[in-house]
Amino acid sequence: MTSSQIAAALPVRAVTSIDGLPFPRIASGKVREIFDLGDALLLSATDRLSAFDVVLPDGIPGKGIILTQMSNWWFAQTGQILPNHLLPDQAGEFARRGIIDRDLQLRSMIVRKLTPLTIECVVRGYLVGSGWSSYQKTGEVCGHRLPAGLRQADKLPGPLFTPTTKAPKGRHDEPINDAQGAAAVGPALYEKVKAASLALYHLGHDKARSAGMILADTKFEFGTDTAGNLVLIDEVLTPDSSRYWPAEGYRVDCSPPSYDKQFVRDHLISIHWDQRPPAPALPSEVILRTRDKYLAALRNLLG
Repeated sequence: MTSSQIAAALPVRAVTSIDGLPFPRIASGKVREIFDLGDALLLSATDRLSAFDVVLPDGIPGKGIILTQMSNWWFAQTGQILPNHLLPDQAGEFARRGIIDRDLQLRSMIVRKLTPLTIECVVRGYLVGSGWSSYQKTGEVCGHRLPAGLRQADKLPGPLFTPTTKAPKGRHDEPINDAQGAAAVGPALYEKVKAASLALYHLGHDKARSAGMILADTKFEFGTDTAGNLVLIDEVLTPDSSRYWPAEGYRVDCSPPSYDKQFVRDHLISIHWDQRPPAPALPSEVILRTRDKYLAALRNLLG
């Protein structure tokens, strides 16, 4: 699909729950619902939005469709590096299982059943966010010693692989070092995960740059099949899992504007919310501006 076709298919109202399906729901995350299809899984992205690890009462209309379609595009681009969890004929899989609702199709993937790794794989290419905060205090980012004199939003000498734990719901992920990561998944698999993550970041950064964006950092998730092969899963290189900046006007000594939910974060900070549930409702202007940012990133990539 083109970005214009995707934009035209976005709903007017946010879809914050997916109910009434004849399949068992086996998990419900901040954004995605997972259903058991027997021989496969149905991953459906709602329009829910979280900030500071709290799900907000208002969703962003069509956000789940944008995330799913962008992930599908990236899965097609990254197949040369690593296989992914998508079953090959998505349209045929939907038809075979009686999933005919167009909105549900656009926000869903039918994927293989795999064993998810117990770590999340973060790659940082620029000094920003928590990395910048850590560097100011210690000169390091997640145990990586960096040269002195770097500034906020500087491009790092090379991308850093900075994995984290995969915390249970309601808790924060914690940074881990190479030794802890190897202990969690095994040394050989950890080295494969690290190499794949860095290769995926390089590809994502190059393609984003040609689309007028900078991929500052991102998070990948992986699983293994019954033979132990590494597989790319979940979403990939979306504004929810990545920090994209407009290449035009990029500068250091600030946190550049990004194609994600920064409008939401800024609003919540401005009203002095204590970051505990229940979260406050969002003004319609914040919702629309956030949706526009997600759409802009999609249009930049797909043309």
